[in-house]
Amino acid sequence: MKHRLVILSLIFLFFVHLSQAQTPGKVAATNQVLLSNGWKLSPAGRSLHLGDLPLNMELSPSGKMLAVTNNGQSVQSIQLIDPKNEKLLDEQVIGKSWYGLAFSHDESKLYAAGGNDNIILTYHVTNNKLSKPDTIKLGLPWPKDKICVTGLAVNNANTILYAVTKEDNTLYTIDPATGSVINKIALGAEAYDCLLSRDEKQLYISLWGANKVAVYNTVSKQISHRIATQSHPNELLLNKRGTLLYVANANDNSVSVINTATSKVIETISAALFPTNLTGSTSNGLALSANEKTLYIANADNNCLAVFDVAKPGNSLSRGFIPVGWYPTNIKTLGNKILVANGKGFSSMANPKGPQPVLKTDNSSFQKGAINSREQYIGGLFKGTLSFIETPTADQQQTYTKQVYANTPFNNQKVAEAAGVAGNPIPRKRGEVSPIKYVFYIMKENRTYDQVLGDAPGGNGDTSLCIFGKRVTPNQHAITSEFVLCDNFYVDAEVSADGHNWTMGAYATDFTEKTWPTSYGSRGGEYDFEGTRPIAYPKNGYIWDYCKRAGLSYRSYGEFGSYGQTKYPALKGHMSPSPPFDLNIPDQHRVDVWIRDFDSLLAVNQVPRFNNMDLPNDHTSGQHKGAISPIAAVADNDLAVGRFIEHLSHSPIWKESVVFILEDDAQNGPDHVDAHRSPVYVVGPYIKRNAVVHQMYSTSSVLRTMELILGLPPMSQYDAAAMPMFECFTNKPDFSPYKVKPAEVDLNKRNVAVNESSRRSEKFMLAKEDAVPDLELNEVIWKYVKGENSIMPAPKRSAFVILEKKKKKDDDD
Repeated sequence: MKHRLVILSLIFLFFVHLSQAQTPGKVAATNQVLLSNGWKLSPAGRSLHLGDLPLNMELSPSGKMLAVTNNGQSVQSIQLIDPKNEKLLDEQVIGKSWYGLAFSHDESKLYAAGGNDNIILTYHVTNNKLSKPDTIKLGLPWPKDKICVTGLAVNNANTILYAVTKEDNTLYTIDPATGSVINKIALGAEAYDCLLSRDEKQLYISLWGANKVAVYNTVSKQISHRIATQSHPNELLLNKRGTLLYVANANDNSVSVINTATSKVIETISAALFPTNLTGSTSNGLALSANEKTLYIANADNNCLAVFDVAKPGNSLSRGFIPVGWYPTNIKTLGNKILVANGKGFSSMANPKGPQPVLKTDNSSFQKGAINSREQYIGGLFKGTLSFIETPTADQQQTYTKQVYANTPFNNQKVAEAAGVAGNPIPRKRGEVSPIKYVFYIMKENRTYDQVLGDAPGGNGDTSLCIFGKRVTPNQHAITSEFVLCDNFYVDAEVSADGHNWTMGAYATDFTEKTWPTSYGSRGGEYDFEGTRPIAYPKNGYIWDYCKRAGLSYRSYGEFGSYGQTKYPALKGHMSPSPPFDLNIPDQHRVDVWIRDFDSLLAVNQVPRFNNMDLPNDHTSGQHKGAISPIAAVADNDLAVGRFIEHLSHSPIWKESVVFILEDDAQNGPDHVDAHRSPVYVVGPYIKRNAVVHQMYSTSSVLRTMELILGLPPMSQYDAAAMPMFECFTNKPDFSPYKVKPAEVDLNKRNVAVNESSRRSEKFMLAKEDAVPDLELNEVIWKYVKGENSIMPAPKRSAFVILEKKKKKDDDD
């Protein structure tokens, strides 16, 4: 009886501990929403549902209509909204779109950029409805021509339409009546926005990839000059007189204020919450109040608006902040209303019945925000919202500012000194010494926690979602039982495109966040997110750049390069002979290559301080006939992990080593807690043994922990704010080596079945990360494990909703 009471007491204590662990969702005590990355939301005002990733809004000249372009991975659309009465007027699904919107001066036409179809769509607006569009063709659709219109501007007479692009980096001058291209000017870099001066003699163009604004003379039809800004200039805004041009700079958390008469920057406004040079605010939207005395700046990654008194040009004063939704991309003002497009809506959420996710965007579901039960893929799961906020009084502004700071985990104190405990192997400050010298960082591909560790004892798992459990992944399960099980870890990314950037840089630029949904939605575009295109790089680079500046040795085994070759500058001369992403190459081969390379470096005492490695085969090839089966691929990946740990643990540097293993993203499956939840493994002599840790961690937590060990500064506001993983560590090392667990399934098993899933898999493009439609890949993997005719259970739903004002509810009803 006594023994039974002890067991019951332990079970009770476990659930008490588990219940105290923070998980994403509503925080009832404070009425905030905790996101999976550790930041919080408390959106001001009322709201309407928008579509997938609203990037741009355009008010008609009279202010009677608001156009929105939704540019996400799932359904893309153009929406027409009555901003006064806060109602949807019309919505048209569009095959491909990206950012550009412009109303004609008489409001009879709306021009919209047609993405990689390389077209501009002309909608006739009649009785607040959008007609079937006419098409202006700039070229053949991708991949024949690579153009992709971004910003649009039209003159008052509606006789000239200007379009700038981000693929051929060109300014197009167009006759909108005939659709003919009058003139083309090369810009030399990716463009984002364009804006006509009040006298229409100049066109201002933000050069997103060149840190400049180009000024085009509409009379001479030439670029007259360029004005230097800060990093990633995006949205442009002119005051009514046309004397001041405001330029949002995403990578520098700032706005450049330009005197248009002199073309000089008269002031740079910092929009960040604290004085910092760290990226992470991502300023990308601008609006002036009706009297032009107040400037509002959308900080996408701080989830807020920065508010400035700009009554005296060159002497702006901060008035504080306004809390909005997740990743605000655009702002407009109308009278006393502030309108904000929140790119990812109001919360992160679980996807317990992914592989099949997404919110509907048809007219019938628009106002109710209904969920399509067949779609829960993370790439299109987080639908945008439109916030309507009344201009705050001075007292309200103070309250809003306090809320924003309460939502924000970042501050400068955390840059100087991280959270931690005395005597822990994880230092809290730069300059403090850790007993750990060598860091090994392994990245895998695209699994959720429940898919792999849903059956792990002591963890918050859902066994019904576990398709790669202990039999398939004996080493990963052994690691979580012999070392530490972390069941509350979340990736900072949605997919691999932003995942590789978050994993190596604690940040994904606005270029990355705003363009990956295009390629992931099969709408064209290159996969330019792993060291191949400079506009995707964070301002100060990735962790290798920080190692280089600090004089630390480093080496990459497969990330941003292969076979010793790379396009990324800081990795040249630091690439191993590892193979590229190729699902036909077993992860056993990758570990073989690493062992040979590691042993040769060890022999001459040249093992780098920082080592990163890709083991991607848990991605799987679905049911592609002849390919390695999903279970065999994941088991191959698991054995590779086990062999890596075993070999390192028998080396003389084991006593000074630590290994971090994570997925770059969690897109390829379901999770009952959050779509971002994923496995993380921490291994080494200074890691606790037989422990379960429920502390909430993120990708940025891993990076912050490694930085503190290596004596590196944080790379962004996100890793600076993240909780280091000190709870996983102990100051009493156990130098016992790890013994690899043999595979329990056939690693060479190939797909032989001929069925609907195999036929779908034949069409998959498996040569590059995430080139496969993940919704389909997830589904065929599920059917492989559960049976071809298996039926997914009905989705679970959260009770949490964002309440709107009663008037809005009554209107919807």
